[in-house]
Amino acid sequence: MAYTMTPTLAGPVGSQYCICKVELSVCGQNLLDRDVTSKSDPFCVLFVEVNGKWMELDRTETAVNNLNPAFAKKFIIDYHFEEVQKLKFALFDQDKSSMQLYEHDFLGEFSCTLGMIVSSKKITRTLLLGNGKPAGKGMITIAAQELSDNRVITLSMAGRKLDKKDLFGKSDPFLEFYKPGDDGKWMLVHRTEVIKYTLDPVWKPFTVPLVSLCDGDVEKLIKVMCYDYDSDGGHDFIGEFQTSVSRMCEAQDAFPLELECINPKKQKKKKNYKNSGIIIVKSCKVTRDFSFLDYILGGCQLMFTVGIDFTASNGNPRDPSSLHYINPMGTNEYLSAIWAVGQIIQDYDSDKMFPALGFGAQLPPDWKVSHEFAINFNPTNPFCSGVEGIVQAYSACLPHIRFYGPTNFSPIVNHVARFAAQATQQEAASQYFILLIITDGVISDMDETRHAVVQASKLPMSIIIVGVGNADFAAMEFLDGDSRVLRSYTGEEAVRDIVQFVPFRDFRNAPKETLAKAVLAELPQQVVQYFKHQNLPPINSEPA
Repeated sequence: MAYTMTPTLAGPVGSQYCICKVELSVCGQNLLDRDVTSKSDPFCVLFVEVNGKWMELDRTETAVNNLNPAFAKKFIIDYHFEEVQKLKFALFDQDKSSMQLYEHDFLGEFSCTLGMIVSSKKITRTLLLGNGKPAGKGMITIAAQELSDNRVITLSMAGRKLDKKDLFGKSDPFLEFYKPGDDGKWMLVHRTEVIKYTLDPVWKPFTVPLVSLCDGDVEKLIKVMCYDYDSDGGHDFIGEFQTSVSRMCEAQDAFPLELECINPKKQKKKKNYKNSGIIIVKSCKVTRDFSFLDYILGGCQLMFTVGIDFTASNGNPRDPSSLHYINPMGTNEYLSAIWAVGQIIQDYDSDKMFPALGFGAQLPPDWKVSHEFAINFNPTNPFCSGVEGIVQAYSACLPHIRFYGPTNFSPIVNHVARFAAQATQQEAASQYFILLIITDGVISDMDETRHAVVQASKLPMSIIIVGVGNADFAAMEFLDGDSRVLRSYTGEEAVRDIVQFVPFRDFRNAPKETLAKAVLAELPQQVVQYFKHQNLPPINSEPA
């Protein structure tokens, strides 16, 4: 999944980037009472952070005389997994009919990220005043719901005794499905393939979004037209019928639904006209095509681990030319990569405790080389609290280790894979593991790493590699299976592409958000792909 700066054509909706609409419902509890003679009349304003400034997105209705309002108006916001979307909910007591917020009494506010809300599905938090102190006993509850109809319909169709339209030989039939458009005209939704030389065609099963076929309304009439294909484009009309999804869903494998295909012109002309053949619905199933957000709202946690390269090729960390040298701004390329990825992932892990591992260094007291050590020097508890904890542990360990080699990736890949393998025993879409490896160069144990990645591709896990410095990263591109399938030295193929490689140098002069977008763009579809492959629905999913 190498990241290139060339724009790609958008694939099917939801396949490339995780952008969907989320509906936020807001309730207040025990709000401050700002009115003398009656209770407060609260309304809620939602602000989003754009380029470091708070911009008002929308506001709710006003709840009259109510310190525990449940607002009917919902906030609708685009969800982007690979961005930190900062939100602020501010409550005011309406005093005048003015739109200016300073004209109304402030009841408290709460700030968070959209990721925090969707990863919990529902959160209740204390409202704060401008000075950071609690606004009395005031609380706010925010609940998230994805605004998309994720149902899909799979149809298996056939025909029997269709009218013969060709002088020499039989017809070449195909079907077209239409739904009523807003303008009252029929709108084409789907066309099947052409089946050559037959009056008894069997078309391949096909799947379309339910929204496309009938706007999500299973009772809505749809029109199906049958044609005989002609290479000059002048297809001959065989017949048509109208039905609905709910009617077609009556078809079962043992009991297909048969619908008469009618040609209205023939029907008018011929007294004994019966039909122009039968169209058979062999099976019709409506299922849910779950999105990344469905899995997150269902309670799936993203488990984040960092692996850091401490090999000698990085240079002495006290030397300003070293990749591990922490500059006067308090950062380097390793830290920038940890922040870029970690600040997004951390919203999706409830305890925010992340293992941080190092490789390629000699450790005190006996100065043995390790390719899998806890950077907080606590092997039984390698967890750091939040991204800040990783950064602190990294800075603290630098003076105590000796950079050495070689650059072995497989121990850390196998380390995370062991935990991912344990998670599969739950047989639920509850955990997905992300390993971020930050390295300055060439992999020494390429065969073992290829084998480890191929085995990990069967598990709920993805690997992000960020290459720092100016080395030749050809081997990383090789692990990243965008152009060809990765194979183990045994010849076994990876069942899916789980490695995303990004060279940090491409982003040195770009805004820091750009690196996160590049690195995390493919993660939502990797998560969905894995759970679908295992036939695991989101934990709290409803039937279609």
